[in-house]
Amino acid sequence: MTTLFDPIRFGDITAANRIAMAPLTRNRAGATRMPTALMATYYAQRASAGLIIAEATQISPEGQGYFGTPGIYSTEQIAAWRIVTDAVHDHGGKIVLQLWHVGRISHVSLQPNGQPPVSSTARRADAKTFTSKGFEDTSTPRALAIEEMPRIVRCYAHAARHAITAGFDGVEVHCANGYLLEQFLRDSINDRTDAYGGSKEHRARLPIEVMTAIVGEIGAGRAGLRISPVTPVNDAKQDSDAQGLFNTFVEQLAPLKLAFIHVIEGATGGARDPVPFDYAALRRRYKVNNEGGAWMANNGYTREMALEAVATGAADMVAFGRPFIANPDLVERLRHDSALAAFNPDTLYGGGARGYTDYPALAPTQPEGATAGHVALMDY
Repeated sequence: MTTLFDPIRFGDITAANRIAMAPLTRNRAGATRMPTALMATYYAQRASAGLIIAEATQISPEGQGYFGTPGIYSTEQIAAWRIVTDAVHDHGGKIVLQLWHVGRISHVSLQPNGQPPVSSTARRADAKTFTSKGFEDTSTPRALAIEEMPRIVRCYAHAARHAITAGFDGVEVHCANGYLLEQFLRDSINDRTDAYGGSKEHRARLPIEVMTAIVGEIGAGRAGLRISPVTPVNDAKQDSDAQGLFNTFVEQLAPLKLAFIHVIEGATGGARDPVPFDYAALRRRYKVNNEGGAWMANNGYTREMALEAVATGAADMVAFGRPFIANPDLVERLRHDSALAAFNPDTLYGGGARGYTDYPALAPTQPEGATAGHVALMDY
């Protein structure tokens, strides 16, 4: 029987176990939008994950929606990310980069020349974003012209190539949580009447074009995609037929033979069942044409749930987000059913090492003289 701790190969990536570190925005890149040595330490500490999915990273200056998030569009950013990937590889880990364009979840102060954000629509999201002044309402976007779609696709493809140049083992495209590509998918947001709006197939056109271009640029074996069929975050109201939409979408994706699909089940960081959705049916529709691609489940998984999901074949991998913040050695804690530490919510976004790289790991062995049941701690 397959277990959570068994190795797995998906696409061109071989992972030591089936536990993934989900992407976590921590806003440590500052105003320069550059990866830092502190970020290299943070990810290296968590390299025991079978796969690290690095934090959401904007594909272009226009793609930024939060202060302090890194980019992957400049030569300097590529070189800085290489320090991070080298650190993870030196610790035996595998790491992919999440490619991000926030669309309308942005603020003019974060956009080049103070321009409006772009989206599938000109309607403002009833949401907040994080600027240099703190949390502020998002700005009103402009709808992308149909002539601009090739430029968006090229930005994704170039970012994927840059990620490989920076030493990443692959990429995950962010098509979830109400950001740009999901702004095209959902009819609750997409009000277009051109070739990128209307029918399910038309609304899926831009994400499919993006993934096709990335596969052409770096190969299918190093490309993955994240989706969140029913999450309501960032004013992503429910699609009128979410099951039908995502069934159609994954059926279109399957022939691309992606390395993995990463599925947020339910509301991101919240309830797993805010509305009915059949994830098993979605998986079957995808797997029938892409047996070799990994199906990665996410959102609120406990150790017991993760063990069962992998053992029963409901998922090939399970991604954990928040537990990795305060538990850099989460894999070993799950393996031995050890207690998990709680993170400090005051240090999640921005700042320095405090609440970022200073969480201790469990000692690998009980020290001499320790009392029964005592678990020593050590700092990285």
